[in-house]
Amino acid sequence: MKPRTARWSHYRFRSVWHLPAPTAAVYAVLERVERYPHWWPQIREVTAVDGRTGTARFRSLLPYDLVVTARERRRDEAAGVLEVAMSGDLEGWARWTLSACGGGTHAVYEQEVEVRKPLMRRLAVPGRPVFLANHALMMRAGRRGLTAVLNGV
Repeated sequence: MKPRTARWSHYRFRSVWHLPAPTAAVYAVLERVERYPHWWPQIREVTAVDGRTGTARFRSLLPYDLVVTARERRRDEAAGVLEVAMSGDLEGWARWTLSACGGGTHAVYEQEVEVRKPLMRRLAVPGRPVFLANHALMMRAGRRGLTAVLNGV
């Protein structure tokens, strides 16, 4: 059995976005991770390490940054899947799965991570509701930013 802090430091997220653009257009934006900081305010910085790996720095409303190294695990345009393995302040994986839906795209973002940042681990139990709300705000801002890019704003 995992120690109590480890259980409280484990997160599994799933967000579903309905986007006003064809799947190919959404995929083209999402695969250019170096551009995320231009439309997703909480993704402060993305730096390529090589063709399949990069680092990213995130910060939402709470006064801390999370830094991760993301390594491409799957890039499959035909299936509409982009997936990375993450290490650093978050250990785990994240995946986009896209499918056509009416005149737009059904985008599912899934993430399963263990928090490794020491401060967040110490605050795992009392801070969990705040961390979840912080993540939800980040995802809403990402959807708004991506929608604006897709609409040519």
